[in-house]
Amino acid sequence: MKIYRTTLGIILLAVCMALLCVFQTVAKEPEPAAIQPVPTQLAPIQAVPKQPASKPSASKQSAPKQPVHITSDTLEAFNDERLIVFSGNAVAVQGDKVIRSDKLLVYYKKSADEGKESKTAGIGQGGDLDRIEAKGPVRITQLKKIVTGDEAVYYQDDQKIIVNGNAVMREGPNIVKGDRITVLLDENRGIVEAPVKKRVTATIYPAEDSKQKK
Repeated sequence: MKIYRTTLGIILLAVCMALLCVFQTVAKEPEPAAIQPVPTQLAPIQAVPKQPASKPSASKQSAPKQPVHITSDTLEAFNDERLIVFSGNAVAVQGDKVIRSDKLLVYYKKSADEGKESKTAGIGQGGDLDRIEAKGPVRITQLKKIVTGDEAVYYQDDQKIIVNGNAVMREGPNIVKGDRITVLLDENRGIVEAPVKKRVTATIYPAEDSKQKK
């Protein structure tokens, strides 16, 4: 009996020692590292730059603001009248308009500094131009239109040309005759008037014949 108890005690002691070793081994094993979330950085949203608005082309500049180029054989200035006279093969060009005549009288508006010492201030500046009077045989062209007459007046602000005396307007083979022709440049149209007891005459070709005549 004593031998049995001694053997049982030894077995129990061995079992306890084995369990103790197991617990110590488990205690020494490192705990698995916690899974760390990987930070995700989103690229900042870039604003799309606005495209600068396109500037109007110089060719689209309004007619009254375009410069007037005048050439002639002689030039005479009258400061008190704010007048410059171009004589001898005078030619005035503004954009697509050309005025040819023996004499061109160019009138300018009164400027704000009219009372100052220099009365010539502002003369020659396109913004001060009032009107141009053409004397002698006059020929005015604008693109395909041609207007001729004895004399004409070009009004800068109104963009209007009035031709008087044997006025004739041509566009291609088409011809309109009268005593007075008013050309409205901005509206691309003309008004033909006849003297008393006379009538306006016109010769207009159909479209197909018009192409053949060109």
